[in-house]
Amino acid sequence: MAPVAMRLAAQSLSDAQPVPFWLEDPGKPGALPALAGPERCDLLVVGGGYSGLWTALLAKERDPSRDVVLLEGREVGWAASGRNGGFCAASLTHGFGNGLARWPDELAKLEQLGERNLDAIEETVARYSLDCDFERTGEIDVATEAYQVDELHAWYEEADRLGLAGGLELLDRDALRAEVDSPTFEGGLWDRRGVAMLNPAKLAWGLKRACQELGVRIYENTPALDLVPAGGGMAVRTPYGRVAARRVALGTNVFPSLVKRVRHYTVPVYDYALMTEPLSAEQLAAVGWKNRQGLGDSANQFHYFRITADHRILWGGYDAVYRFGGKVAAEMDNRPETYLKLAQHFFTCFPQLEGLRFSHAWGGAIDTCSRFSAFFGTAHQGKVAYAAGYTGLGVGATRFGADVMLDLLAGERTERTELRMVRSKPLPFPPEPIAWAGIGLTKWSLARADENGGRRNLWLKTMDRLGLGFDS
Repeated sequence: MAPVAMRLAAQSLSDAQPVPFWLEDPGKPGALPALAGPERCDLLVVGGGYSGLWTALLAKERDPSRDVVLLEGREVGWAASGRNGGFCAASLTHGFGNGLARWPDELAKLEQLGERNLDAIEETVARYSLDCDFERTGEIDVATEAYQVDELHAWYEEADRLGLAGGLELLDRDALRAEVDSPTFEGGLWDRRGVAMLNPAKLAWGLKRACQELGVRIYENTPALDLVPAGGGMAVRTPYGRVAARRVALGTNVFPSLVKRVRHYTVPVYDYALMTEPLSAEQLAAVGWKNRQGLGDSANQFHYFRITADHRILWGGYDAVYRFGGKVAAEMDNRPETYLKLAQHFFTCFPQLEGLRFSHAWGGAIDTCSRFSAFFGTAHQGKVAYAAGYTGLGVGATRFGADVMLDLLAGERTERTELRMVRSKPLPFPPEPIAWAGIGLTKWSLARADENGGRRNLWLKTMDRLGLGFDS
């Protein structure tokens, strides 16, 4: 980084608060009391992020008489669900390319289910009056190199061959820059209907309210300490109480699963983001962005960026930091060297916004698995279900995962449970220090590919053949 560019990037960060922008909302609901004493229920949901909230809500919608309890270790939406970029995608497979590589025979069905899932989220937002700035503006995959333009064209042609190109639009350089103006943009693929933008924390808080209105009992600041069989069901111990339940759904994602064998399938990676101050009318005019799409560039080390309801720009991604041993710790939530890198990249993308400052800079852990998209399963003779591994694309896909968990707990064969994606597992990550070395080599190789026209080295080609990867 040139000294002048580094200085300007550093200056833009000088007032940035090291906390997630979304969670500083003055309308944030107060915490509910912790569990104190014994509880009983039909369904216990562990985790107060999107995965748990959708599971509790859908369980009550399926059967209003079902007695549902939800436990959250801190406050609803405090972790990944409240600090992500707010991209609510229809894709259940972490994008078309990943789905095509892994489940080509099921991709049409997966795309259809994903579209129905996003439609259902939009309908839920309206039915429960969830004030979360939901806008179905779509997302543009942006090419910043010539080879990426070719890749986007190849994806479009394959989608068209499979009858899945409805709503997709290829944009050349000029058409893309007419939507959002950056000198780095060479072309794009706009999915007009497959992604909605929203305020992630407000979605979590709205789902919390909707669950309460349906009769779900929510206990916050109540970590689940262990899970054991009890009578004909299961029991979970908490610091001040215990819950006995006929069935249990685990939505803990990045945090260690109460089913220990599941832990080897995910690793935590740290993702970071910046939020600008609100843009002036002149700054907005300089970038365009009237249609308010989400954007993501097509590099292996990619950025995601979007414009908010109050005309700020969120800019995140690129670094995906794995800590030796897969530890999740608060001291990793802020990483100034990554913030500086992101700020420099921001002004490379939008040089016309020089002088704009960042109001917030934050990070946190998300879970990833070796196939980049969620996996599912049961334990304890079908009394416990879990879903994990969303790899940064859980804003929308967690609702699908909630439906899968409820299907599995009911012992039902549905179009969801018959999917090979649902019936199969990703390859587990190896133990340390092999995981550390392999992830480090993969990250280095991905960076080299970005620098060399997308050409993948022998390591990445081997990983591709084995269906392994590392992403955020």
